[in-house]
Order: sequence, then structure tokens, then C-alpha cells
Amino acid sequence: MAIETARDPAQERVRTGDPDSEVVAHALVADLHAPNPVIFWADMMASAALGWSAFALTVAMAGSFSLPMLAAAAIASLALYRGVCFTHELAHLRRRALPGFETTWNLLFGVPLLLPSFTYLGVHQSHHSLSTYGTKDDPEYLPFASSRRLMIAFGLQSSLLLPFLMLLRFVVLSPIALVWPAMHRWLEVHASSFAMNPEYRRMVAPDTASKMRRWEAVIVACWGLALLLVYRGVLPSRTLIVWIVIMVAVSLLNTLRVLGAHEYETDGAARSREGQLRDSIDTPGGWWTEAWAPVGLRYHALHHYFPGIPYHNLGYAYRRLVRRLPAASVYRESTSPSLRRSLRALYMKAKRRAGLARSTVRTPGA
Repeated sequence: MAIETARDPAQERVRTGDPDSEVVAHALVADLHAPNPVIFWADMMASAALGWSAFALTVAMAGSFSLPMLAAAAIASLALYRGVCFTHELAHLRRRALPGFETTWNLLFGVPLLLPSFTYLGVHQSHHSLSTYGTKDDPEYLPFASSRRLMIAFGLQSSLLLPFLMLLRFVVLSPIALVWPAMHRWLEVHASSFAMNPEYRRMVAPDTASKMRRWEAVIVACWGLALLLVYRGVLPSRTLIVWIVIMVAVSLLNTLRVLGAHEYETDGAARSREGQLRDSIDTPGGWWTEAWAPVGLRYHALHHYFPGIPYHNLGYAYRRLVRRLPAASVYRESTSPSLRRSLRALYMKAKRRAGLARSTVRTPGA
């Protein structure tokens, strides 16, 4: 039954224009919460096939610099980045919704890219929690609107250093931690979360710790074999260099997306669901927006208000809400025309606040 013809009280409010926008909004998207397994599996498998084929082609052509090699690297970066972003959907899916999807995702992306699902599942939920969003306990939030230096430092660290930190964490430290329990417990708390907040500390349940060890063992075995093949000359020695370059590109895309996802106007206090919506940004855009914010991430504000809607339905939800709700609705206010506009606005806010702080220091008695 189409939502517009339903006869429950909430749906009647939609049709009669009831001013209670929250009830209307929920009614408009009530039929969009079920994930479509065909879309999930086809999208993930296509991203893996395209990404790893382009990766192999890049390695094959990397002996000499050429435009085709650059094109292959760009395709590999975008396709693998899209695949990586499915970990965001995994964090919101019920485990039984797509049997085998998480395991397959780990084998296709998590293990080879050193981003196993346990680094995000159980962590991302704190970014949505009404009690922790925007606070020191939020793993994915920093006060960028108050500091240009913080923005730049985060951009450099997360783009350039992250691939090397992942190699250190999973290829160097994991083998040691698997036989040294005390070290593993330290890694669980300090180095097992895909987070940008340095104050975030993860509390790991025993079953999660066991899951970490299992996937770490798989990573150590697979990466050990791959490095052995490189050492023996079966794989080209430039394979690891290509991996690092592509992971830097993937990290850069994700860094820009993160900076353009929120207003970062935090006072350290928790926020309501509508407060999260007001502090977040939708960038509907077109094909380029889908490239840097794939798998529904361009509808980031809407996702914070309706975290249960799967990525393939967020576009439908956004268009329904914008079409049916008043022009002054917060859903329209949370929309940005482009990533460039969002990044510029964030930078200018930080610049103005830095100028205000300097002015206050210079005139302490004013």
C-alpha cells in the first residue's frame, strides 16, 4: 500500500497538512526501512570486482608513469572507497537482515584494506546516541568549527598517516598481541576503533574481543602470505606501494566527506535527534557527490534523523520530505549545494572564531 493512501492517523496528518512536522516526516518514510538484499549484494560485489580489477591493472602498469595507469588508480580508489563505505551500513543493519554479508565484506574489503568490520561496529553507534553525540565520548566528532588548526591537523593525519598506522596496527602489532594478552587488551581500548576523537576509549565486551582475535588471525595469515609472495617475486614489489597510494586516496576522500558531514557546532552537551539533524548536512548533488559520499552518505543529516533507513532508500526519503514539508522545514535548512560550499563555510566559521578570540585577548577590559 502506498504511503499516501494509508488510513492510519499519522498518514492522515500527511494528507491534511498537519503542522506537526515530526509526525508527518515519520509517516512519509514509514515504508522505507527495509533493506533490499539484491541491491546490497549486487552493489558490494560490483564495487569489489571493479575495484580489485582496477587495482591489479594499476600494479601491472605502475612500472612506467602513464595516463592509463592514473585512470586505473582513480577507478580503483573510487570503487574500493565505495566498498569500504558499506561498513557504515553494517553498523546499522540487524545481523539477521543480510546473512553472510558482513563476513563477505570483511573478506573483500576489511582484510585486504586493513579495516575489519569490528573497527566500526560497536563504535559508530556512539556517534548516533542521544547521550554522546557531539560530546567527548563521540568517536566521530571534533569541534572543527572552532579551530582551523584542528581541521588541518586532522586532514593531514587521517589522509597521509592512516594507511601507515593501519599497517603498524594489523601487520606489525597484531601478531604480537595475539600471543600477548596484556598488549591485546591495550589495543582493544586504544587502537581498535575507526575514530577521530583522541579522547575516545573503547570498552570491549568478551565476545567482541574474541571476534577481533579471529579477524586479526585472518589478516595476519593473508597479509603474511601476500608479503611472502612479494618477497619471492610472485607479486610485483610495487604492489605494496600501489596499495599505500590508493589507501591515501581513499583516506583523503573520506576525510573531505567527514569534514563536510556536519556543522561541528558543539557545546559539549548531548543533542536530541532534531539537534543532530540541525548539526548535520545533506549534499544531494549528482554523480560527483555520489563518488565522494557513496552508499547514502550524501544524505548524512537525514540519516541522523532516520538512522534505520537503508542507503538505497535515503534518496527517496529526502525527495519525499523536501516535496511535502514546508519551505522553512529543517530538512531544507540542512541541505548544502556542494562539498566545496560546506568546507568553505566550516573553514570561515573557524576563521571568524579565531579572529574573535584574538580580539578578546587584545582588549581584555572592553
